[in-house]
Amino acid sequence: MSTLTVLYRGPLSSCDYDCPYCPFAKRRDTPELLRTDRAALERFTDWAAGYEHGRLSVLFTPWGEGLVRSWYRRAMVELSRLPHLERVAIQTNASCRTGWLAEADLSKLALWVTYHPGQVTEQRFLAKCAELTALGVRFSVGVVGQPEHLAAARRLRAALPPSVYLWVNAADGHAYDDAEAADWTELDPLFGYSRRPHRSAGLPCRTGESVVSVDGDGTVRRCHFVRPPLGNLYDDSYRSQLLPRSCPLGECDCHIGYVHLESLPLYDVFAGGVLERIPHRW
Repeated sequence: MSTLTVLYRGPLSSCDYDCPYCPFAKRRDTPELLRTDRAALERFTDWAAGYEHGRLSVLFTPWGEGLVRSWYRRAMVELSRLPHLERVAIQTNASCRTGWLAEADLSKLALWVTYHPGQVTEQRFLAKCAELTALGVRFSVGVVGQPEHLAAARRLRAALPPSVYLWVNAADGHAYDDAEAADWTELDPLFGYSRRPHRSAGLPCRTGESVVSVDGDGTVRRCHFVRPPLGNLYDDSYRSQLLPRSCPLGECDCHIGYVHLESLPLYDVFAGGVLERIPHRW
């Protein structure tokens, strides 16, 4: 039975953190935009519940922080309970409370958690990770590879259980020399995949065939980085466009993009954990 993976990103762009490297730091959404985002997410959740074309996996990739909003927590719970859903995951800073997770099917729910030094204390963040572990939540933890974050990342790796995978995203615009790359690779054995952009022009990619991105109004694109639409989710016009495709861009430098390149072995590396970024051997 075929599985469609959907990367969903609604209009939400507000965040409770103000990381200096993020353009959405401390952005405040208007009440009207929040209502629009909530209605769009509820419409998407209804669509997912009625999906009849096979299995479904969902990764929420909000510009801002979704789990501080009740409708994202509710959507995660509702989607996890769908019989035809394989996985629902979300990129999050994990600043929200964790009690709501008790209502979810934790065999299907996972979190992609980013640690932001300077925004939360190590003690508080590690306490949140301990809560997730105690609840039995499947999650990965990662950091942006800013040079000034290396010491904090080392302390984080030392404090986390070995069973929790720590990933490192290369910082935008930063070129890593071999010594720097070696430091980060000690923490994340897979850092080499993030260190430099991947050539993708003309190479086969699963996006547009078994993976799509969807925005708040239902516009379907092959991924977040290739803008021409394939149709709309809610009138099924996208389905006739689900075809094998090569990448039209010169390179791909974001994990949620290049993980789907068929020229890379990452579906094997992350087998069973592609959406939540957990390698198979973890």
